[in-house]
Amino acid sequence: MASSDYPRSHRVADFIQRELSQLIRDQVKDPRLSPMMTIADVEVSRDLSSAKIHYTLIGAEADSDEQRDTHKALTSASGFLRRQLAQMMRTRSVPNLRFYFDDSSARGARMSALIDEAVASNTTASDDELAESDQSARSDEDLLGGGHPPGRD
Repeated sequence: MASSDYPRSHRVADFIQRELSQLIRDQVKDPRLSPMMTIADVEVSRDLSSAKIHYTLIGAEADSDEQRDTHKALTSASGFLRRQLAQMMRTRSVPNLRFYFDDSSARGARMSALIDEAVASNTTASDDELAESDQSARSDEDLLGGGHPPGRD
């Protein structure tokens, strides 16, 4: 795989995601930090100056106290986390860490529930009605000469 297929910013983002997950789990002892927090994605700018860390909270709603407390804990630990990353990374500089709550999994679950509800409430035609409409379509086809345009036999 050529490096142009997988740019440096993506490699750095993957490294940060792996290491941050471990650092937060093992070394951040802030009680505000939810144990149900996971790093969903990391986006690093091309110049490697900043990193957007997207995190999720399993089972938590957006704008909940748990989400706000976790965000405060991550923000206050960002300097510590950045210093720890600096010791692990072989780069001249370490990106600034900015944390963002990612509620896409909760929105996806909500959409899935709405789809399930719509499918459950959908009334479909009975088998007899489907058979009648199928028979009606066949008789229309017979009237038109088997579905071929006239004069093309």
